[in-house]
Amino acid sequence: MNRAALIVPALAVVSAPAFVAGPARNVVRIFVPVFALALAAGAARAEELGSVSTAFQLLGPNHKVVVEAYDDPKVGGVTCYVSRAKTGGIAGGLGLAEDKAEASIACRQVGPISFTGPLPPQEEVFSERMSVLFKRLRVVRLADARRNALVYLTYSDKLVNGSPQNSVSAVPVERGQKIPVK
Repeated sequence: MNRAALIVPALAVVSAPAFVAGPARNVVRIFVPVFALALAAGAARAEELGSVSTAFQLLGPNHKVVVEAYDDPKVGGVTCYVSRAKTGGIAGGLGLAEDKAEASIACRQVGPISFTGPLPPQEEVFSERMSVLFKRLRVVRLADARRNALVYLTYSDKLVNGSPQNSVSAVPVERGQKIPVK
């Protein structure tokens, strides 16, 4: 069961703790459901396939490399596999650590390719939080109609400045099937 299935039903019973009073009580009543919905929206997209520990941490989880699968929501039969570093320790265990901006991507045809409709020439298809507030891992799909291929680019960005570190993967589409580009 994913986090979205657990969080959304709980929103109906959100209330501020008894020790929170006055205007702060209203802020808690508004912020908690909004934060929970944001978590639920981002959580339903990736499927963690596994991980390997890379460094022992005495307190909290170990540092690790995580492998996740993302199915393209507009292109059936294509899955992207992303490996990325995940920070452990106490801050990592609490979700407060900022993960490194290093990721690798490999996209593959895993079934017959089908399209839900015309694709824009460039579109963000996945996005995942890598720090509490400002850093995100992004995957962008580029439709290469001339070569009849789908190109996937992964990179990270920050509110102030992103990372030039990136990775790219391409999925060829059979010649008899054209990519519907807007």
